[in-house]
Amino acid sequence: MAKKKMPFGLWPSRLSPEIIGMRKRIDDVQWHQGMDELIWEENRSGQTTLVSMSEGSTYRELLDNHSPKGGVGYGGGTFTALDGEIVFAEKDQRLYRMSRRFGNPKAITPTLGGVAAPVISPDHEWVVYVASDGKDDVLAAVPMDGSRWPIQLVQGSDFYMQPCWHPQGTAIAWVEWDHPQMPWEGTRLCLGHLNKENRIYVSHAFQVDGDEKKPATQPQFSPDGRFLSYIIQKEEWDELVLFDLESTEKNALVVGKGHMISEPAWVQGVRSYGWSPDSKRIYFFKVAGSFVTLWQVDVATGEQEQIPTEPYTYLKQISVSTFSGEVAVIASASNYPPRVMKWDGECWKIVVYSTSDLIDPKDLPVCEEISWKAANGSKVYGLYYAPHNQKWKGDGNPPVFVNVHGGPTSCAMATYSPSTAYFTSRGYAWLELNHRGSSNYGRTYMEMLRGVWGSVDVEDAMDAARELSNRHLGDASRMVIRGGSAGGYTVLNTLVHSSEVFAAGISLYGISNLFAIATDTHKFEAHYQDTLIGKLPKAAKKYRAWSAVFHADQIQDPLMIFQGDVDTVVPPNQSEQIVQEIKKQGIPYLYKVYEGEGHGFRQTENIVDSICEIEKFMMQHVLFKEE
Repeated sequence: MAKKKMPFGLWPSRLSPEIIGMRKRIDDVQWHQGMDELIWEENRSGQTTLVSMSEGSTYRELLDNHSPKGGVGYGGGTFTALDGEIVFAEKDQRLYRMSRRFGNPKAITPTLGGVAAPVISPDHEWVVYVASDGKDDVLAAVPMDGSRWPIQLVQGSDFYMQPCWHPQGTAIAWVEWDHPQMPWEGTRLCLGHLNKENRIYVSHAFQVDGDEKKPATQPQFSPDGRFLSYIIQKEEWDELVLFDLESTEKNALVVGKGHMISEPAWVQGVRSYGWSPDSKRIYFFKVAGSFVTLWQVDVATGEQEQIPTEPYTYLKQISVSTFSGEVAVIASASNYPPRVMKWDGECWKIVVYSTSDLIDPKDLPVCEEISWKAANGSKVYGLYYAPHNQKWKGDGNPPVFVNVHGGPTSCAMATYSPSTAYFTSRGYAWLELNHRGSSNYGRTYMEMLRGVWGSVDVEDAMDAARELSNRHLGDASRMVIRGGSAGGYTVLNTLVHSSEVFAAGISLYGISNLFAIATDTHKFEAHYQDTLIGKLPKAAKKYRAWSAVFHADQIQDPLMIFQGDVDTVVPPNQSEQIVQEIKKQGIPYLYKVYEGEGHGFRQTENIVDSICEIEKFMMQHVLFKEE
């Protein structure tokens, strides 16, 4: 059927705001170790639950009146399951234990602060986990039945992550680091033997690998207990290393050449590789820029083999069953919304969808990686989504969203984005900007933002818009810059420093005042700006130059600002301050604060409202703006 013509931005689309807002978020999937069952974490309009499915059984909700969304920092590491027992971190900041069969969950820790990354001991007697009161972090242990007060196992470092048990229950491994490092800049991998005669405690602890400049992450013991495996970044790329527990020899089983093995550990519980039950193979991800593939490597020979995962271009949270050896992942692509998949060694099977299966992939856009040269000759990357609709086409060049990811040490991946799908189906183009400083392109690229955050990212955003115009991929007069968190910071700074490139800006919980955020954010990022900009007071001039709130009089373009009222990462005062300054300028603006939302919007009604408000704003100030 021939496509009909209609102006870009006005195409009718099957993707309504309600369809976009009602999708489920699947944040984690794990095999129930020792059982033939998958468990995954679903978020539905801000409410989180755990769901399971066994071979031959039906979809089963595991929780009624509990919300397993505790966590520390940005969250993650919500639950674990072993031999019929499940332990999860609750929103009320306690760990709960529940039987897979019957009965209500029972709290096994008091409310002392954030809890995350629980792991059950092989003898089912103890749970080790990460605990934080926002000031002090520790590795703690509590009896599985909650009969005793939690014990501090390891303390003294600023942060802990990814504890794991030796299969014989005689040792644990963990990751730790201190300010001002972030976990992708430098960490220490430690191993400690456990004494459980009278009370549990760690003895003979030592550092296996990693330091302030070499991040070591994701420790796992091989099922046979011979090796401690982990990922380390020594220079440009990642390595997957085996540490022989008897000989203490280290062997790099997989050496990254143009690819990473893991993405930055913004959250607890990240998994990008897993052991086969017989300890003969390791399944792992290769992360090349925005694209992820799945591989397996023979432990004895080092021979690697790719496992076909087409048409999916993004995979996360790998889990390997100790019962069957099957591999589970969360898989997606730009035209395939996330779903839980499992692989039995021969074929893939879809376990659950995050959306209804009514969305035809032909109605969704396919991304293309593009690149260009910055002024200093560095290559800069982006993912381009052309306007896409099976029924409609437009004349000329389309209006464009240039979207800036958060972090800023993050990366826009080749995955499904509901906002992108919504607007490309209506005739907008969309570019995901992976500016200098983004991860997954090697350590050199990631470190290009050090000391210049607020300058280099702005330069790359403006160059991206010009590149799209030069390639006739976008209308130079109808480009909008959009971003959340650190991306919102780039939005505001770009509008300050360049009024001729973009027609409007959209900031979602963006940073406007670097001085305030330096003392008013959560512990995890309390010293992040020391690396990205510099330490105060020495770097005070930079802080003022790159804080949009002090230069709001230079903003001339229409601006939308969205904010959650319980955001602890970028507090509401960041948006309120810039709004007060913009009011003085008399430029068109819209400020929306969503009740009960934190750093990112989860409630369906708020997602729907924000999409509708953006579309109205675009029509008034971009599509039909006065020349």
